[in-house]
Amino acid sequence: MANEPSQPDPIEETARTTITNLNYLLPNGPSINRRFVSVGVEVNTGKYGPYPTTIRDGRSIRHHFTFNKHGFQLLDAPTSVSEFHDKTEVESKYQAEVCAHVKAAFNADLVVSRGWMLRTSGIIPDKSASPEESKKESYRHYGGLQPAAGEVHVDTDPSRQLIYAERAYKAARPDGPGFKRFIISSFWRTFSPPPQNCPLAVCDAQSVGDDEGVTNVLWVVDKIPETEAERLDPAMDDENQLAAAIFLHNPNHRWWYFSRMEKDEALLFKFHDSDRSVGWRVPHSAFWDDSFGDEANVRSSIECRTIAFWE
Repeated sequence: MANEPSQPDPIEETARTTITNLNYLLPNGPSINRRFVSVGVEVNTGKYGPYPTTIRDGRSIRHHFTFNKHGFQLLDAPTSVSEFHDKTEVESKYQAEVCAHVKAAFNADLVVSRGWMLRTSGIIPDKSASPEESKKESYRHYGGLQPAAGEVHVDTDPSRQLIYAERAYKAARPDGPGFKRFIISSFWRTFSPPPQNCPLAVCDAQSVGDDEGVTNVLWVVDKIPETEAERLDPAMDDENQLAAAIFLHNPNHRWWYFSRMEKDEALLFKFHDSDRSVGWRVPHSAFWDDSFGDEANVRSSIECRTIAFWE
């Protein structure tokens, strides 16, 4: 949508700001970009570097943001889940709740869940070498506990999303009439007490060029390859994997977050909207927020990916 920088609304200049470092992809890095994920750990082949960035706090103007322009909104989203670390409770309740919230927010005809993940800014116990872990099936990047993702990215590479959506739609509605539009999105909720020390920053979709982004192929593995040579093996079949988009630094990017998020709020933002005449994707990243000093708490959050369809 934003091949030329758009002018921000004057109300946005009233927001409180904080300055932090966001990690963008550095130029002249490896030609092969991959992200390997396993239990409790995630490793990129790309090289990232910190860029000082102003992030505005949208809390005081939360109703200013729209999906068509900015690509994200902060929602009031009550949940019946009492313990998000209880996988059984989350599986039985949460994805249906999220689909209902997303359907209402987007006014979609159908919403399907594509899985969930917990993330934390705290320490994750190393379970990879435990006897219990070795008896489990191959690692699935679903329903576990992972570190906060601290690089600027969108979880979907644009070129691969139509096929992904078609498969999901056919599985959910095999005799359906088909769809005219789809949105892949993330429904992000923090359930640790506010304020959080490592919240999520989202980039105004209007400030992101349609031609920005570098493909970063996702490899879900039982064990992270130990050497760089293994991680950059050119013989690996990247074409048949899921992929994200990662970003070089662009000073025109406009960044936002919502401080002091409560458990019954959620940040809904687009990964990919098939309608590119509107704000269609939102780069995002965790960041360390020094605004609240010793008052800040470890961030514990849950993210749930969905696909919304219009038939």
